[in-house]
Amino acid sequence: MKAVICGAGIAGLALAQRLDTLGWTVTVLEQAPAPRAQGYMMDFFGPGYDAAARMGVLPAIRAYGYQVGELTYRDDRGRRRASLSYARFARMVDGQLVSIMRPDLETVLREALPDRVEVRYDARLTRIDQHPDRVEATAADGTVHRADLLVGADGIHSTVRRLAFGDEQRYLRHLGFHTAAWTFDDPEVRAAVGDDFALTDTTNRQLGCYVLRDDRVAVFAVHRTPDPALSADPQAALRREYAGLGWIAPRALAACPPAADIYYDQVAQIELPNWSDGRVVLVGDACQAVSLLAGQGASLAVAGAYLLAEQLARTDDDITAGLRGYQTLMRPLVAEKQQAARDGMAWFVPESPWRLRARRLALAAARLPGVDRLVASALVGKSSTLPRSQPATRRQDRTTR
Repeated sequence: MKAVICGAGIAGLALAQRLDTLGWTVTVLEQAPAPRAQGYMMDFFGPGYDAAARMGVLPAIRAYGYQVGELTYRDDRGRRRASLSYARFARMVDGQLVSIMRPDLETVLREALPDRVEVRYDARLTRIDQHPDRVEATAADGTVHRADLLVGADGIHSTVRRLAFGDEQRYLRHLGFHTAAWTFDDPEVRAAVGDDFALTDTTNRQLGCYVLRDDRVAVFAVHRTPDPALSADPQAALRREYAGLGWIAPRALAACPPAADIYYDQVAQIELPNWSDGRVVLVGDACQAVSLLAGQGASLAVAGAYLLAEQLARTDDDITAGLRGYQTLMRPLVAEKQQAARDGMAWFVPESPWRLRARRLALAAARLPGVDRLVASALVGKSSTLPRSQPATRRQDRTTR
């Protein structure tokens, strides 16, 4: 069996690794010219953590992980107003937690691919044609890729989803925020942040910094906006939106780079009735984006990729049954995380001073035994593990191919 996967991000790379292990021939197409360097720190836990362990990549993920001391909220003078110990949060999820930069997680998954998995960059898809026995994906350079299955793992603004399911506005729910990430070098900011993930204790907008192992400072920013449209000049937009913040914010904004070096997007979810159509299927943010408010997008991407591969292998050549099983297992989990994100919007970036004070009180209460798990549930939803599925077995020994 042959699969063409569009998207060399977390979901696409995880699926490529697992399908290859289970005996498929895999080609990965990525429209970007190279791996994406921009991205922010993620807390990797939950169902994706379980899947990564089964895939054998968890040790490498942990090796790339960061030891973060605390999540701290600081006022305009740098004074601590609220905090949450990362060690305590790790205990809330039974120690199965890794803090890792998104590009580093992609590196782990990319390095886990054997040489026989072809990854083509600068390969933009322009057309999909389905036939009873195959699917054909045409790239911008005219190359036609024929396969048994075409997978859209190309993110929240998926080209595969647009070509197979229609305009993204039918499925994209804007949650009322824009987000950005960039890096810069500043010894003064580095000293002020230390080992913490330091965030501004502010309403309607929030800017955070943390130090990377190469001594650069990474910035994470999110602000409320009713308009989903993105600015053509994100650098100017960010400096305008976050003007007036104190402490380290002015230095971070002064170091904000041009658009090419900034990750900038709206905060949104994807709500799609069906994740597959014929021999085309979606995985990761292309169909199950929960938004950064839920904090488990990468975890769900790895879990969804793992379960898709397992279901396809268990149903052997019955692709339709495999795709149906994958959606049946993953949809309830995704729906719960999406709802948790919507419920938590008021606390993620408070829009009033009283909600800001309420968040401080909740984080203070999280230090108490028993209360910590209630706070964790409010932040990220119910504790979840990989949905149960009978493990698939290799269709053939890949070392003989």
